[in-house]
Formats: sequence, C-alpha cells, structure tokens
Amino acid sequence: MARLRFAQFGRIDLPDTRSSVGAEIAGARPRVIAALVAQLRDIDLAEDAFAEAAATFLEKGVSADNVPAWLFTAAKRKALDALRKRAAQAKHAADEAQVSEMSNVIQLPEAIPDERLRLIFICCHPAIALEARTALAMKVICGLPVPEIARVFVSSEPAMFQRITRAKAKIRKAGIAFELPPRKAWAERLDAVLLTLELAYTVAYQDAAAERDGELAGEVSRLANMVAELLPQEPEALGLAALVALARSREAARVDEDGAMIPLSQQDCSLWDAALIEHARALLDQAAEFARTGPYQVMAAIQLCHARRGVDRKTDWAAIVKLYDALMMMRPGAVVALNRAVALSQVEGVAAGLTALEELPKDKLQSLRPYHAARADMMIRSGRDEEARASLRAALGLDPPSAERRFLEQRLGKLG
Repeated sequence: MARLRFAQFGRIDLPDTRSSVGAEIAGARPRVIAALVAQLRDIDLAEDAFAEAAATFLEKGVSADNVPAWLFTAAKRKALDALRKRAAQAKHAADEAQVSEMSNVIQLPEAIPDERLRLIFICCHPAIALEARTALAMKVICGLPVPEIARVFVSSEPAMFQRITRAKAKIRKAGIAFELPPRKAWAERLDAVLLTLELAYTVAYQDAAAERDGELAGEVSRLANMVAELLPQEPEALGLAALVALARSREAARVDEDGAMIPLSQQDCSLWDAALIEHARALLDQAAEFARTGPYQVMAAIQLCHARRGVDRKTDWAAIVKLYDALMMMRPGAVVALNRAVALSQVEGVAAGLTALEELPKDKLQSLRPYHAARADMMIRSGRDEEARASLRAALGLDPPSAERRFLEQRLGKLG
C-alpha cells in the first residue's frame, strides 16, 4: 500500500476541520482506528487504511448516513487489499475478506468495556518505555499529531517520532496480544494510561474555544471517568477523573464574546459548573480514604483551590504554592516548576516569581507557550514592557489556538 502522511487526515490538519464533513471524519477517527486495530492487529496498517479511506471520502464527495461506519468498511477493504499483496499474509487476508456492503447501516464492533480504552491498555504495555507507550497511545487513540505530542512532552519532533515508531515495532515484534489484559494486570499499566489521558486532555484544554477538535475534551473525560469506575480502589484514577472534571467545569467561562481566551483568574466564576465541581470534590474525598496521595490528587487539589473562588471570592495562593511544593517532590519537572513560579508571584510578589522563573531550564521551556505567557505577565507587572512584548511575540510564534492567539494579541496591542 502506498503510505500516506496520516497527519493530513489527523485531528488538526484534516482539510477544513471546521466543516461538518471534516469535523465528522476527525471525530470518527479514534473509534474507527480502535475497531480496525482490534481486527487487523496492526497499528500502522490501521492508520494507513483509515487515511486512505478518509482521502477517498473527501475526494469523491461521498454521501453516507453513517460516516464512521462507511470509513470503517472502506478502511477495512483497503487494509485487506494490502494484506492480499503480502504473500505471507494471504491466508489471513482470505479469512478476513468478507465485509458487508451495508456501509450506511453497519454498526462498528462494540468491545467491553470500550474499544478505545482497550487499545490504550494495549499501547501502554509494560514492555514499552513509559514515555514511548504514552506517546503511542496519544497518537493512535486521540489522533494527536507528532508535533503536538512532542510539545506536551517538552521534546523534539524527530525524537518523539522515533519513540512512537519504536513502540509500534515493539508491539509488532513481541506479538503483544490485542486484547484487554486481565484485571490483575491493569495496575502495571495504570500509570501510562493515566498519563495518556492527562496529556491528551492538556492538549484539549489549551484549545479554549475547542475549534481544533470539539470532541477531544469530552472523550478524554469519558475515558477518565470510565477508568475511575473500573478501578475505584485506585486513588490516582479517582484523582485524574477529578482533575478533568474541574477543568471541564470552567468551559463556559473560558472565552469572551470576541472569541478571546479568558485567564482563570479573570473568569466569571458564576459560569462555572457547580455540579462538576461537586463531583470532583466527591472523587477526591473518595480517593483520600485510601491514604495514598499521588500527583493527580495534588493537581486536582490545586484546581479545587481555584474552584473555591466561586464561594470565597478569593484564591488561596499560599495553599496553592504549598501544593506545588508537594507536587515537585512527587513529580519534579520544568512545567510544575513554571506553575509554582506563577503561584509564588501571587504570594511573595512579582520579583520572587521572576527569580523562580529565571532559574528554570529555558532550553526545555522555549517551545512552551505557557512559559512565554507567564513571563510576559510578570514583565508587565514589573513595568518591563519591551521584554513583555518579546515574550508575547514568542508565544504567538508557537501556533496558539485561535482563542489564545486573540488573547495574546490583545495583550500585545495594549502595550503599543
């Protein structure tokens, strides 16, 4: 099969994802890929086949009542055509060759408990390095392009592409079973599963207006809640579900009438979803009963502190700094240190925040928009407008989603 660059049909670069057709294809991708991998047992083959099916759909202007089912049927045909060309796979192709012509009414195979969750567990096999399996799961399940994955890992694109390629090869060569592992084996994969969902939601959350993929946040939220329900004895699974619920509770307040992102500290808290906040608080209470505090519980506690502003009308920044201190002990890293510096500037003043910011490894943060945005904010508060302009321009140069771009441009405009 001629290999197509899958990125052109991915979550971000699908031709005109703002159109209903483009959005429907992008939204169908995770489920169709999961179903294809479950049957074909070959991740690369599934991705290539989906890319070709999507290209055919767009080029021929296909009209289908059930787009995901059409894509699944067409992709499976293309994959089987490719398998027939492989002499060693001839028998397997013959066995799988029967595909229904009823592409408008066919239902994708349903797995228990969920096809995408099953595939996440497969990709997160302990035989693969943690970062590689997490990156692979983000690409295959969430449809995130390699540059986006590299950015959230604070890594280079070539290095991340290499990790993903090696992870796929490891799965293929090791003959890792494409089935949900028994419950007793879930714990050894849980860290990677949670990290996959965390980073996928991070990408979704950065797109405040949900223009690039309006369904990603909801899908990750659904999967996070499913993991918490399946593993109620795992406090960190409960913590992640709480963290995602708290982030989603602010969706209605994140963009102004001009389409610009509104920072958390400036949001109208009356627009926050009180039911989701209460759901998150209950999850954290449930997790606390196990007396095994982990990073997801701490991150959720930080967001719960922010949520308290809806009741207290103020933010307890001192408590947030302490929570970041605890998080640094559990999961040290440049991004956590960046967030701590921002909180510190609210407690001890902007000078203390800038000092903490300047101590961070800049080589690891230059590709992160939050670093430049935080630095710009502190420079503005310090009266150092020229340095603030430079930081805002740096952030704008990192391809921000439209709502964030408008916010950054507004700040830059106010500086003249």
